Amino acid sequence: MTPPILAAENLSMAFGRFLALKNVTVSFDRNTLAAIIGPNGAGKSTFFNAISGAFAPSSGRVIYEGRDITGSPQHAFARMGIAKSFQITNVFPQLTTHENVRVACQMRRARFDILTPRESLGDLSDKADRLLGTVGLAGARKRPAADLAHGQQRGLEIALALACDPKLLLLDEPTAGMSPEETVGMMNLIVRLAAERTVILVEHKMKLVMGICQRVIVLHHGELLADGSPEEVRANTEVRRVYLGQNV
Repeated sequence: MTPPILAAENLSMAFGRFLALKNVTVSFDRNTLAAIIGPNGAGKSTFFNAISGAFAPSSGRVIYEGRDITGSPQHAFARMGIAKSFQITNVFPQLTTHENVRVACQMRRARFDILTPRESLGDLSDKADRLLGTVGLAGARKRPAADLAHGQQRGLEIALALACDPKLLLLDEPTAGMSPEETVGMMNLIVRLAAERTVILVEHKMKLVMGICQRVIVLHHGELLADGSPEEVRANTEVRRVYLGQNV
């Protein structure tokens, strides 16, 4: 059997006396689209931060491609092929969309070489254009990022994450603050991205999760409540009691 691309083993996270995660064990297969859901305070963000390297868990391990990466610095995650997009949009507002992505591509090649004349970076410029096309921003390549609509800025942030050619893409509430039309566009983009890599997302919009994901992990009070297909999760009595029954 092919080993999972990512696994959390007995992951726990304590903040003082508060235990935000309690021995969560779950693994993610390659080339799948999975979602982490749960009520407010379920531990979703804590789990996302732990598996993305934002902070080290209090106990347990994070395994990526068979390698223990627990406690590795965040920049090492990107170099291993793990990229992430956070709930709060994080782009360079005064740069154009193309410049944003080109700089991200350039940092992938040389972390501190951001002053090289752009004329010598033709291949990176072409890559930036391809990524802008992937997220539907080819027509906005010359626009400052600050002038983009919210949904477009979220797409730009995903383009930045894709600059490191990730095998694993982690998305924290990718449709937060979006209009229904923007949400549909982001949903379609996520499905396309998942055709070429593993995608794990944290999301509150249940119809989106159940409509596009192959796998759903449910957390409740920091513990793993359910893990399965959307159909299996919908049919889980305990899940319906604590979460889905009031929202789907």
